[in-house]
Amino acid sequence: MHHKDNPLKRLFERITEYNEIAEIGEIARRYFAMNAFDGVLTIIGVLMGHYAAGVEDPSIVVTTGLTTSVAIGISGLWGSFLTESAERKREMDELSRSTLRDQNGSKIGKASRFAAVAVSLVDGFSPFLASLVVLIPFFFTNLFIDIRSVYYTAIGFALLVLFSLGMFLGKVSKQNLFAMGLKTLAAGLISVLISNLLGTSH
Repeated sequence: MHHKDNPLKRLFERITEYNEIAEIGEIARRYFAMNAFDGVLTIIGVLMGHYAAGVEDPSIVVTTGLTTSVAIGISGLWGSFLTESAERKREMDELSRSTLRDQNGSKIGKASRFAAVAVSLVDGFSPFLASLVVLIPFFFTNLFIDIRSVYYTAIGFALLVLFSLGMFLGKVSKQNLFAMGLKTLAAGLISVLISNLLGTSH
């Protein structure tokens, strides 16, 4: 008597196969780092703007931060899906012409469509997740002395996330991890500095 295959195992095997065909992992890593980076820098701007305006209600900061990151996520998801779908359709059409066979229903075609969806989801969720990490202190304001400490801690989280993203990119590109971390950290520090100068000028 043969036991039925585990559906989760079959799904994992299919995703692995699609990844090998369409190189989803490499593209998804690039999109993840890029959009998470954008998300964190945007949240830094939101935090500095609220700080300069003297906003002391943590719920306002959380709501603004999350809605902003959701907007970035939807933009990334929609944009990357349209871009990836168009690019991969072009590749499939070219492959179909060169092989004189319609490849849309083939395993390559299915892998291509799956890749467009998978990459879009990564692109969409990465800024939201990165922003959520930065906003964690605002969920636990009772652990801090005052709201200023919450802002400082959140900015510290943002810089830490940026440094981590830099190290991640360094690992992917096989470059110096610490040097890449410093490069992304520098972007965050410049963002904080400029936002602070704009805030104090008004």
